[in-house]
Amino acid sequence: MKGSKELNAKELVVKSQIHAGGRGKGVFDNGFKGGVHLCKTAEEAKELAGKMLHHRLITKQTTAEGVLVNKVMICESLNFSKEMYFAIVMDRGAQGPVMVASPNGGMDIEQVAKDTPDLIYKETVDLGKGVQPAQTKRLAEALGFANVKAAQEQMARLYDLFVHSDATQVEINPIVETDDKKVYCVDAKINFDDNAAFRQKEVFSWRDTAEEDPREVAASKHDLNYIGMDGNIGCMVNGAGLAMATMDIIKLYEGSPANFLDVGGGANTKQITEAFKIISSDSQVEAILVNIFGGIMKCDIIATGIVEALKQVKITQPVVVRLAGTNVDLGKKILADSGYNVTTAEDLDDAAKKAVAAAKTAKKQQKK
Repeated sequence: MKGSKELNAKELVVKSQIHAGGRGKGVFDNGFKGGVHLCKTAEEAKELAGKMLHHRLITKQTTAEGVLVNKVMICESLNFSKEMYFAIVMDRGAQGPVMVASPNGGMDIEQVAKDTPDLIYKETVDLGKGVQPAQTKRLAEALGFANVKAAQEQMARLYDLFVHSDATQVEINPIVETDDKKVYCVDAKINFDDNAAFRQKEVFSWRDTAEEDPREVAASKHDLNYIGMDGNIGCMVNGAGLAMATMDIIKLYEGSPANFLDVGGGANTKQITEAFKIISSDSQVEAILVNIFGGIMKCDIIATGIVEALKQVKITQPVVVRLAGTNVDLGKKILADSGYNVTTAEDLDDAAKKAVAAAKTAKKQQKK
């Protein structure tokens, strides 16, 4: 614990490093309570770290199994009497950045907004002009900072970070003022625009995939959008709107979607093959529904990709395909001539019914 000794601090903070909030109130799988602790010595820090490292931490934002802690942060503890909230987010309604602040920090801002909406302060920023001193002054005074100037400086710097790193959210919870009137950002959450990855190479190089769903990581490598769910019908679509409609209609017919997988408008045969690999590798998936509206993404390309996937991957789940749009007849012919057991559907209702029925049949066969 050489690092903690070098801090030469009177009090240390030992904090589990996972991608989830509520760590302080979390519980480890070994029974140890709290993912954030204070201590006085390096020896104590080492003991606390030992109880956290290589154990799963369960919080209100994790699954029931929790998340494995592979890293802990040890830093100097600060003395402060008040916790405040400050964030900068992109707001569609404002068509630009909005600074959001509240004197009630250190807790869920959603709860603050629900219980005491009058304690949420907002300042819309003109992208052309940037954040103005009058705006940060109003917020600093509303939050009750004694050192208004120091708070303004922090807010202005955070706005610079927001703009220059192509962030979509910079959330400081809490931002605090110490006993000697210094302002610190004690905890931060920052989201970055994926579309800016090409010019934010350093930022995106920091990505830690250890805690991410391996299916989502695999999908991102092939420019596919994947979100895992807890159902049993795998969905492959082109377009977020179509994905939502597909999941809704599956639920309407008493099925349950296992994922959201959007191949986008310009997917090629290789991407379709990879998409099938990802969906079929999920042990929960008992049927696969492909719902493609051919516009930019032509139906024959999708059909060819499905056939290639079936050649390369041993897919045991029944596959239901609904194609509509550009080259739909050619796409259906490719599937029909492939020799593989693929069920085609005429429309979305028909596809959902067939996928739900196929999943139920597969489940019954598994039980036998």
